[in-house]
Amino acid sequence: MVWAAFILGLISSFHCVGMCGPLAMAVPVQDLTPVRKSIAIILYHSGRILTYTFLGLLFGLLGRHLFIAGYQQWISITLGIIILTVILQQKLFKQNSSSFISQKLTGTLNNWMRLIWSRHSLFSSLLFGAVNGLLPCGMVYYALVGAFSAGSLSGGVFFMMLFGIGTLPLMLSVHFLGASYLTPAFRSRMRKMVPVFVGFMGVLLILRGLNLGIPYISPFLGNEASQAINCH
Repeated sequence: MVWAAFILGLISSFHCVGMCGPLAMAVPVQDLTPVRKSIAIILYHSGRILTYTFLGLLFGLLGRHLFIAGYQQWISITLGIIILTVILQQKLFKQNSSSFISQKLTGTLNNWMRLIWSRHSLFSSLLFGAVNGLLPCGMVYYALVGAFSAGSLSGGVFFMMLFGIGTLPLMLSVHFLGASYLTPAFRSRMRKMVPVFVGFMGVLLILRGLNLGIPYISPFLGNEASQAINCH
């Protein structure tokens, strides 16, 4: 799951650039000096990762409570099935529309981001990235599923942190080198890779829930949940 978190982040950055290249350049740094531009970009991505990490803390904590209650296996299997169902639905019926709530949230957060950036300070770059991390995104939702299924607070935090770190290589290269080297054909290939890896993650969650005793893939959980609440 550790490698799944990092690779999911890497694939997510390809998804962002592949679907909407200009939005990968979200932080407006064109008018800054080279040094301040570099600092602003680093702070921006640090803000994103901080938000992801905080979300991982919340979902990891929730997953931990379910783990203690003994529901971890069934939750993992159910989430895996949901992921595979969503991927299949999108492939068969081409349904990928945003909900009304998602659109309203995006509009509100975009207004906040414009207000934050109007202050033109380096600290605003950090806040800009932190708010950007809250924007509705299917790939972030999948990552939160992984954090939730980790079954512990630290696992959820670590999963989302690695997810955020995984987005850095491509996103930083786009910021510093530009997106001109990302040809339409390359972006198309990256879009096709997204459902493949997300589907793999769904299968991995199902295998983990099956408790097959396979190291790293489906580790045997035993009766840890029941032992955790046993008092003497």
